[in-house]
Amino acid sequence: MGSSESKSAQHEVHHPTPTPTPNPELDRPWRESDWGQKEALKEKLENFSSSSPDVKDIKILVAGQVGAGKSSFINSVNNVFQGRITSRALVDTAAGGSHSFTQNLKGYVIRSGNKSLPFVFKDIMGLEAQVMAGSKTDDIINAVFGHVKDGYKFNEEKALTHKDQHYTSDPKLSDQSFCLVYVIAADLIQNIDDKLIDKLKIIRRAISDEGIPQVVVMTKVDEACPLVNKDLRKIYTSKKIKEKMDLCSAKIGLPLSNIFPVKNYNKETDTQGDIDVLILKALEQIVQNADDRLVDIQSS
Repeated sequence: MGSSESKSAQHEVHHPTPTPTPNPELDRPWRESDWGQKEALKEKLENFSSSSPDVKDIKILVAGQVGAGKSSFINSVNNVFQGRITSRALVDTAAGGSHSFTQNLKGYVIRSGNKSLPFVFKDIMGLEAQVMAGSKTDDIINAVFGHVKDGYKFNEEKALTHKDQHYTSDPKLSDQSFCLVYVIAADLIQNIDDKLIDKLKIIRRAISDEGIPQVVVMTKVDEACPLVNKDLRKIYTSKKIKEKMDLCSAKIGLPLSNIFPVKNYNKETDTQGDIDVLILKALEQIVQNADDRLVDIQSS
């Protein structure tokens, strides 16, 4: 009896206690959100008007790394107000594209139905880390201040000069952009090249001196976090997205309050309320910041 018990004890296999899987979700959201505010936000933006009689349309310049989704963000904003999928800003869907698909400066008026809304997104060539690649920092700075005419084809070899026909020496207030939006991909933020960060810092310094507000739109949150990929409403409780936000803030040098995680429309064939809410919240802050800048100019 005792012998058989000792034999079975010898053959008893002890399995190691499995390590518990860390909870990918925070106990409390790191940012509050009302997911039912789509119509209220949409109506507020549809009824927005500029604080300056000299500026009918507030211009917003969209810059960012190649492949981050600049043009897709502009399309996504348009989708929200059109209630359908649009593709006015052309997007490159080829895998592994390393160069900017956008080559010319172009402005996109956002429309709600047949009504043109009083803000215009300016799409610019994507930033690349290499010194002689992508849009020049000088070109972006000049575009913010209204020196670059629509249609200008960016030249990787040299920046636009005052001698070029696309250069406006004395831009009107209405030619200027009143907010610069950096579009950065959440799934690539940890590997963003230091040379690209240096370019952004050069741009930041130049336009911050003139009081131009800046906002980061952090795209591809669904690709950066499986939790969010399953349920977009988990975006504000996702530990991974919060880590991406903190890293983005540290690298770019903007406070978290100026960084907005979004999902662009890419594979969808219909608009979706939760995607729209994130897009609209980012747009609301962008437009408010831009208009605050206009108010400051008028009071100075």
